[in-house]
Amino acid sequence: MRILLVEGEKRMAQALCEILRLENYATDHYSDGISGLAAVESNIYDIIILDVMLPGMDGFEIARTVRQKGIHTPILMLTSKSQLDDKVTGLDSGADDYLTKPFMTKELLARLRALTRRTLPLTADGTLTYGDIALDTGTLTLSCTANGQSVRLSEKEYRILEYFIANQGQILTREQLAVKIWGFENEAEYNNVEVYMSFTRKKLSYIEAQTKIKAVRGIGYELRCGNV
Repeated sequence: MRILLVEGEKRMAQALCEILRLENYATDHYSDGISGLAAVESNIYDIIILDVMLPGMDGFEIARTVRQKGIHTPILMLTSKSQLDDKVTGLDSGADDYLTKPFMTKELLARLRALTRRTLPLTADGTLTYGDIALDTGTLTLSCTANGQSVRLSEKEYRILEYFIANQGQILTREQLAVKIWGFENEAEYNNVEVYMSFTRKKLSYIEAQTKIKAVRGIGYELRCGNV
């Protein structure tokens, strides 16, 4: 799960980035509206946390702009204003949820989990499943539901499987994987994708899962269940 945080207050941004990191969210942060809009338009994020008061362009305008461009990524809007009109404006601009500063960490995480359920096929206990594999989003543990075997994943391995499960049935290119896992400003080379793909495939083999990551010649990779 990759989150975009567009927050102008430095201390708030640092605190949020640390909270999200501890919860296993990959997070990119931008402090102004112009850079934030460009990041949103890359369309690689699963959730956007968007402050209202930003230099260059406010959160309302960013939300309106991306919705007009057909980007439907869930938006959690943050503001220090609690007036009803501001909440209505935020929701009408395209935000999916609204949180007023100051807020409790537990409430922020609960709202993020609610938004996550809209984008990922999570079970009630926060597990991602596909075929005969289950991915625990809290402990980064991969299990085979057929035999009970499990293995701990690295952060990159976890994000690779999470991305495949979220896009099950689709072929993902090396370019898509590089941008999604490492970020669109990261200069990750294709061999990084190949290396971590090999690690991830070995973990699936280790737990003897029938679900495999199959290479599609000249295109990329696809998550498949069984011998399909």
